[in-house]
Amino acid sequence: MQNRQIRLASRPKGLPVPENWSLVTEEVPQLEDGDVLMKIELISMDPAMRGWMNDRRSYLPPVQIGEVMRAGAGGVVLESRHPDFKPGDHVIGTIGAQEYYLARGGKGITRVDTRLAPLSVHLGVLGMAGLTAYFGLLEVGALKPGETVVVSGAAGAVGSAAGQIAKIKGCRVVGIAGGPDKCRYLVEELGFDAAIDYREAEWKKALRQACPEGLDIYFDNVGGETLNTCLTLLRMKARVVICGAISQYNSEEGVEGPSNYMALLVSRARMEGFLVFDYANQYRAALSEMAGWVTEGRLKSRESIVEGSLEDFNSTFLRLFDGNKLGKLLLRIAG
Repeated sequence: MQNRQIRLASRPKGLPVPENWSLVTEEVPQLEDGDVLMKIELISMDPAMRGWMNDRRSYLPPVQIGEVMRAGAGGVVLESRHPDFKPGDHVIGTIGAQEYYLARGGKGITRVDTRLAPLSVHLGVLGMAGLTAYFGLLEVGALKPGETVVVSGAAGAVGSAAGQIAKIKGCRVVGIAGGPDKCRYLVEELGFDAAIDYREAEWKKALRQACPEGLDIYFDNVGGETLNTCLTLLRMKARVVICGAISQYNSEEGVEGPSNYMALLVSRARMEGFLVFDYANQYRAALSEMAGWVTEGRLKSRESIVEGSLEDFNSTFLRLFDGNKLGKLLLRIAG
């Protein structure tokens, strides 16, 4: 059996280009006792992947030249010599951009229930994206009912989940997104109280009008100018949750830092970064609560699924940065 893989061929400067990748074919290794072989069906596209391509210190080692590109993915078990998995089970894990994955000893994969929700949802709102929103708001942000929450990148996988969770917990929620269609989606489908189109010339004024008394929590997925603007709206004891900075990931001029950071002092506020991995021992309880919200229709999911093959990896990945997607972005591998 042949396995095709996307490997990092060179480190990108700015947006990745096709030459940064190589498409390699190798044989699938033989199974041994305890192993699980899966066929990958969906590859998750996440902004964090861009940082993993850089050769610099981070929370995970960088992907090395010649290595399979690190990526979340989901698929179906083809063969198992592990007692906890059987053929036909659906599983997910951070298992790379490839067509097959051999889990030695069954490690690195988690079985999911596709009767509860489709596999795509388990890679989105019931996966790392949803967990990131959950712990960012409830643990790092210490959210309280009645507070005003502003979410940037609000139409993305993490942002849309964060806004909905804040609403479920009794908060007023303002989302920042790009374009009228995304803003309508936030308000009309997800129940946000207001949505600000950052592509509009007067978006900063609109944000101030939407938060006349300021904000209590800013959930930041964007960084840059958006972060700077939201720092001017902090209420006393506000919390700024640093989840990501997608506006900065492809910058060739360096990262734009927060010039308005003194607002933290004035408002006695705090700004804190976090990683969802810090809360791994709480995943089960969080997913149980979120699955209940999904079943009740209170936590909605949207996936942008590109039907294609590994040849479409780079073009699909770039949709993270051009705004051409809604919710969770996934590449479905044909065959």
